[in-house]
Amino acid sequence: MNAATPAASAATLIPLEAVEPAMIEEVLDRAFGPDRHARTAYRIREGMGWLPGLSLAALDENDMLVATIQCWPIGLQTKQGQVPLVMVGPVAVVPERQGEGFGIGLMSAMIAEDARLAASGGAALPQVLIGDAEYYGRWGFSAAMTGGWRCPGPYEPHRLLARGHALAAMPAEGMLGPWEG
Repeated sequence: MNAATPAASAATLIPLEAVEPAMIEEVLDRAFGPDRHARTAYRIREGMGWLPGLSLAALDENDMLVATIQCWPIGLQTKQGQVPLVMVGPVAVVPERQGEGFGIGLMSAMIAEDARLAASGGAALPQVLIGDAEYYGRWGFSAAMTGGWRCPGPYEPHRLLARGHALAAMPAEGMLGPWEG
């Protein structure tokens, strides 16, 4: 966790599957509002289950659930077929604990786990998200390679960000959607 924020540095990270689904939904509703299901990101990952190894939860110093991160299997649909990606997000922090470093800690832990899985022979898939480059750029996310990618709903192209070693080999054009593998 971020050492500059004592609350976040005292957090405990656990696998998201250890958390009751209703508690996850409550954190998401509190962070993004009950209308969050209308967002384009939900259309991209529609029907998919989150990836257990990369989806985490943060408990605060009182063992209260304060934040979650979910990652999803998605694909970039191209004329040549589908290319696998991991969609990162939502990164959700309950409103009263935002700005304390929980999101940074969850992102950093997820990326470290992704690197560990890749080092042990797992697939190192590019990651994509819809978010602010100023925040997510610290982990290498940028819009440099996503200009020809489309989403199944409204989005701002400069907020479609991606990272990963295999990104250079990704098709320049395609539509993001659920993984059909």
